[in-house]
Amino acid sequence: MSNVLFEEAGKFHAGRIMSEAEASLQVELESGKRQKIKAAQALVRFDKPTPPELMHWAQAQQDGIDLDLLWEFAPEDEFHFDQVAADYYGGTPGAEQRAAILLRLFGAPHYFQRRGRGGQFRKAPTQQLQAALAAIARKEEQLRQIETFAAELAAGRCPAPIADKFYQILFKPDKNSPEFKAVALAVKQTGRGALTLLRDAGAIASPWAFHMQRFLLDRFPKGTAFPPLPIPQWDETLPLASAEAFSIDDSATTEIDDAFSLQWLDDGRVRLGIHIAAPALALTRDSDWEQVARNRLSTVYMPGDKITMLPDALVQSFTLEAGRDCPALSLYCTVGDDLQAADFDTRVEKVRMASNLRHDQLDAVVTEEALAADPARQTYPHARELSWLWTFARALKRGREQVRGKPERAGGVDYTFRIDGLEQGAEAATVRIEPRRRGAPLDTMVAELMILANATWGGWLAELGMPGIYRSQSGFGANLRTRMGLKPAPHQGLGVAQYAWCTSPLRRYVDLLNQGQLIACARFGKTALLQAPFKPRDPLLFAIVESFEDTYKAYATHQSALERYWTLRYLAQQGLSTFEASVLRDGAVRVDGLPMVFTAVGAQDLPRNTRVQVQITGTDLITLEVFGRVLCQLDIPPQASEQGTEAEEEDAVALSAPISVAVDSEDSAAPENSDAAPDAPAGQAS
Repeated sequence: MSNVLFEEAGKFHAGRIMSEAEASLQVELESGKRQKIKAAQALVRFDKPTPPELMHWAQAQQDGIDLDLLWEFAPEDEFHFDQVAADYYGGTPGAEQRAAILLRLFGAPHYFQRRGRGGQFRKAPTQQLQAALAAIARKEEQLRQIETFAAELAAGRCPAPIADKFYQILFKPDKNSPEFKAVALAVKQTGRGALTLLRDAGAIASPWAFHMQRFLLDRFPKGTAFPPLPIPQWDETLPLASAEAFSIDDSATTEIDDAFSLQWLDDGRVRLGIHIAAPALALTRDSDWEQVARNRLSTVYMPGDKITMLPDALVQSFTLEAGRDCPALSLYCTVGDDLQAADFDTRVEKVRMASNLRHDQLDAVVTEEALAADPARQTYPHARELSWLWTFARALKRGREQVRGKPERAGGVDYTFRIDGLEQGAEAATVRIEPRRRGAPLDTMVAELMILANATWGGWLAELGMPGIYRSQSGFGANLRTRMGLKPAPHQGLGVAQYAWCTSPLRRYVDLLNQGQLIACARFGKTALLQAPFKPRDPLLFAIVESFEDTYKAYATHQSALERYWTLRYLAQQGLSTFEASVLRDGAVRVDGLPMVFTAVGAQDLPRNTRVQVQITGTDLITLEVFGRVLCQLDIPPQASEQGTEAEEEDAVALSAPISVAVDSEDSAAPENSDAAPDAPAGQAS
């Protein structure tokens, strides 16, 4: 016998025998390659036909061999393939027939189990075979279903099983599921993107719902409902503060975290109180509601809606609502004629809330001119207090700017989105976008007092060796980065030696955590570390920092996406298409008077800050893309445009990119003054 069929690493080969020893053979394959095999691997020896002819004939014949028939007459015990070949073909089968049977047995492991490498087999038990055949049938049916689904998608129809798993397929897919495979097959066959394919097939009934659901799937896969837990109570025997307080927020704000009080002392100094709602009095570490807050980490803001960190009933127990005595963590200081704060003191107490002032009701009347006039002649509430706070806030700002080495950027615009009729459905709702220039007096007062409290409390935590979560900022231009960490470090943008978020405990978990540490400091002083909820080097602190940064960024990205969606809806509702704009980088432009950045054809070769007139030629409410072009360059000085920091610009350009999905594709910086903002992001809507 001059030729041999042998098995190597699960594959069959045929070649010419060059030499043979007692336990091995030297074989030459058709390719010319020579290899040594063990004698036990030689399964069929033959003179004729040639090795290639034998392999071709056997492979062609094996598919016609009836497996059920083979299985029926195969011996119950272990057998050699030659035995079955003789029974199947009758008589003495030739080399080609033996090879065909061998390949057929080897290729049907659900019918026949290999027993070693000598060509021995054993037929599968009846129950096992039936289960295997049923699984094969299911797989074949699934393959047919995948092909059917793919054909329907290509024809512009969305099968119900794919529609039911639409968001999972696009954003959190099970890549072994038939629905995902059908979409992937349709994408391959049509050359169209998955999102386009599914949209054209009618899978997206509502663009707004699309953006909401993809966010909820990612961050709230179990839904946004709160568990049915009892609302915790706070100690109403806390001492009552000696002065009444007032807050300054937008009318849409329900989580009123901060308030202020002023007392004029006999020696001419003023005693200032900064009062922060104190949910940490009841939400102690690892309590049920503290864990809920730790899981959510922050309130999610978006135009027309929000997903709160804590339930409304719990928020209402601690929010600084007018007409109530509310639990608070208070920071007091005295301020003299030199406007320097001194004698800081932190107390846990009740504070009587006199009123809740609202930005949208007072911004137009509490102007710089009104604050400079005689407070006794003003008709708005707390005129004397606001006049003094305005003077003190400007002094605080000047002091920070001296540390920064440069003044803070003046001007800039925030936008408030007001969505009317959202309860009737997003497609029926209308949107109003109200610009609000940054640096208004009331804004400045609140921001400066929050910076003062957060910087002071951050320093106090560090002084007592108490663990806390800090925010720091360093770098220049586009490299300016804000970070969170467990060690105090300068915040370059704010011009303070350290900064810890402590003033929004109803809406941010970091503030809630830091507040718990501060309460221990206020109650136990230098021995507070023994009573603190979190001790130094607590591994949970590191996990919280990492989780918070990722989550907070995801929440901000969702807010930006919804703001962009409603801005595009606003353009359509108002019939707007032509605007003046400023060129940013990479061909992007920022539209005047709207929170809109997009890439415009013709802007890529223009210098940054160039003033242009642009036309929006199309928008996409699903991908949030805006298509437009430069109509002409305007002869307007660059300083007339609203310019942001390089980091803000980088974020704006990044957020203007279309969304991506999982089927098609196998750290940003914070604005300079973002840490100073005491309230919800500017896009929070009523």
